[in-house]
Amino acid sequence: MRLTSGVVGLVAALVASATFAACGGETAESGQKTGEQPTELRLAIGGESEEGYDPTLGWGRYGSPLFQSTLLRRDANLEVVGDLATDWSVSEDGLTWTVELRDDAYFSDGEQLTAEDVAYTFTTAAEQGGLTDVTALGKAVAVDEDTVEMTLTEPRSTFVNRLVSLGIVPKHAHGEDYAGQPVGSGPFIFVDWQRGQQLIVERNDDYYGDLPAFERVVFSFADEDGALAAARAGDVAMAGLPSTLATTDVEGMDWTVVESVDNRGIMFPTVPDTGELTEDGLPIGNDVTADVDLRRAVNVAIDREALVEAILEGYGSPAVGPADATPWANTEAGVTDADPQGAGEMLEEAGWVDEDRDGVRERDGVRASFPLLYPADDSLRQGLALAVADMVELAGIEIQPEGVSWEEIDRRMHTDAVLFGWGSHDPTEMYNLYHSSLAGTEYFNAGYYANGVVDGHLDAAMAATDEATANEEWRAAQLDAAGEGFTAGADASWAWLVNLEHTYLTDECLDVGTPQVEPHGHGWPITANITEWEWAC
Repeated sequence: MRLTSGVVGLVAALVASATFAACGGETAESGQKTGEQPTELRLAIGGESEEGYDPTLGWGRYGSPLFQSTLLRRDANLEVVGDLATDWSVSEDGLTWTVELRDDAYFSDGEQLTAEDVAYTFTTAAEQGGLTDVTALGKAVAVDEDTVEMTLTEPRSTFVNRLVSLGIVPKHAHGEDYAGQPVGSGPFIFVDWQRGQQLIVERNDDYYGDLPAFERVVFSFADEDGALAAARAGDVAMAGLPSTLATTDVEGMDWTVVESVDNRGIMFPTVPDTGELTEDGLPIGNDVTADVDLRRAVNVAIDREALVEAILEGYGSPAVGPADATPWANTEAGVTDADPQGAGEMLEEAGWVDEDRDGVRERDGVRASFPLLYPADDSLRQGLALAVADMVELAGIEIQPEGVSWEEIDRRMHTDAVLFGWGSHDPTEMYNLYHSSLAGTEYFNAGYYANGVVDGHLDAAMAATDEATANEEWRAAQLDAAGEGFTAGADASWAWLVNLEHTYLTDECLDVGTPQVEPHGHGWPITANITEWEWAC
């Protein structure tokens, strides 16, 4: 899922807002002027889903599905709590999950939500093989109207995250047009979606939980410039902007800073170029980044603290691995201090020397030089790429940053390093990025990394029947007691750089409560607690 943007969305949102006000509604701006609670909220926080809003195809896996309810949810501390589920349990063998449902949840078309809908949702998601991974599900059945039983083909510790992220769809109304006209039991009801421009939703007054304070929300799909312009004009109550702009002052607005597990890192192709091709005919391998000593040296040469201060304007933290600030993170597995001189010495010992004195080391006729791809329209990744290139130059490594299209990245990500962004509330992402069985699968394990010991830890984590054992194995996959792992001190298959703090320009009158620690920025993770938002002026 990629973000679609355009200033045209801002214009459309303003037109819709003006029309609503003319019909008796009250805009956020008018609420400020009169001191009354506004009934409409306008947001420019990106997050348009090109595929639409069908959870069985992946909608809602990053943050709240908004229109739909989930069986479970995570609170502000990422603890799992009930939503549609009033109780849930797992059998001792980890194969059977039983969920009891509340009886006061209704879809926006008036039909009651039952166990049949839950069973249908999980079965459909498994059959469709969408971006929501339900591959471990053997069957889901409604035991009675309020009880659903799901049987897995093998124990899967991460299945709880499917209960957290998969929005429940109505069996009776889940047709071909559902993604563009979703029906759900969440706090808001879908009204209108103008692709590339805006999405309009209205409060679901029959929602079983706490009702949102706002009757209508308009999501404007503006780019960074358009969102900032809208904020300066007072036309939106919130604008999601990168931390590179977080030093900007806008009258009447404050910065809301939210901790996240959203990270940025360099994925290395870890196999040499042997002429091998993917099933789609794309080349695989890079003779430079396939060398583990070079990958370790890159990790050692990078000053991550400097990246946070200079590129993120201080809104973030140095990254150790792909899951920092989660219970399954191994915070001892990273590089603590930058040492470009030490990185150069590591390379010298490994046979990488600068014989021609041009500043770039060579070994066996191969120069320590490689491209680093990043999306051309991403200013933050551009800044990181350029800064990293400067840092590793001191160690005799040449990185050539290239801003390219996603289509170009798709073609070259098995041969060239890529500056990717990940970060999830679900450790399954770690499995996808590093397990050898996922090599070359979409964006998962694009560098064809393979280590049997790491695979063993990842498999054990997935098969664990209790969270503590699973987390122990997740941490061991990063770096175990024997020194095996995928992180910087071992295989260094990535160079993780920074963890972001998400930054939002927010109207000083909008109280957003206690935001949840956010995942990678697709969708609208800031809206996970939107039922807590209120006008404070």
